[in-house]
Amino acid sequence: MTATVIDGAAIAEHIRGEVAAEVNERIQAGKPVPGLATVLVGENPASHVYVRSKHKACQEAGIVSFGHELPENAKLGEVVDLVKKLNDDPAVHGILVQLPLPSGLDEEKVLSTVRLEKDVDGFHPVNIGRLAQKGRDPLFVPATPSGVMYLLQKYVPNLGGMNAVVLGRSNIVGMPVALLLLRANATITLCHSKSKNLKEITRSADILVVAVGRTEIVRGDWVKPGAVVIDVGINRVEDATRPRGYRLVGDVAYDEVKEVASAITPVPGGVGPMTIAMLLRSTLKAAKLADK
Repeated sequence: MTATVIDGAAIAEHIRGEVAAEVNERIQAGKPVPGLATVLVGENPASHVYVRSKHKACQEAGIVSFGHELPENAKLGEVVDLVKKLNDDPAVHGILVQLPLPSGLDEEKVLSTVRLEKDVDGFHPVNIGRLAQKGRDPLFVPATPSGVMYLLQKYVPNLGGMNAVVLGRSNIVGMPVALLLLRANATITLCHSKSKNLKEITRSADILVVAVGRTEIVRGDWVKPGAVVIDVGINRVEDATRPRGYRLVGDVAYDEVKEVASAITPVPGGVGPMTIAMLLRSTLKAAKLADK
């Protein structure tokens, strides 16, 4: 059995097209153009790449974007003051603070300063708290976990009662994904660096989401035959045959696991494109909230 490839790139492109069409309808109706502001602190190369790609995606969808950069040595007060200024700007419907922040900055303080209605990245403590509580709904959900769930439910519309294992408990991916799976009535096991018998645990999973940042840690014999595998990892591996001298691989040994799983996301082209697509959706939602 060879797994069905869950084409995140194609699905994300469809979502982005839907967003662009709805943004155009707003403009034609005389409503404000959705606006996304990014806050980038420091010189993290990966963060700069991510932010540039978000601005490009906004432009393609007809969303106006505002880029704000602060130096590595920026004080907490400077970052907080910038976020407050963006909170008060009616042209800004969504605010994205690019993580991670430089060491020494109070991440929770910065994220909690973002106005709830503009927290399109879904990391405000209240949004995360609502996500964790039964019977309450966050205004926004973090983009990557939201993308993971969108792909999963494209392939498995009803997750109720399924055994789901999440590898990785980061605030950005692992924890929110586990909470979203729980909301979808799956039975959750959340694994981390202290978990024992990982191979045994993962082999029990109907749904396996891997987000640990370790190259091809999940091998073919870690996976239950017929499982659905979502690989969130993006890792560089040296490859002299490639123009850039490296290739991108996931946390899952793709060639092995695709022969065992029923469906799998590739790397690249799986979860990655979904992150920006879901961010665009959230920015459009924030603009709609501001209409009320």
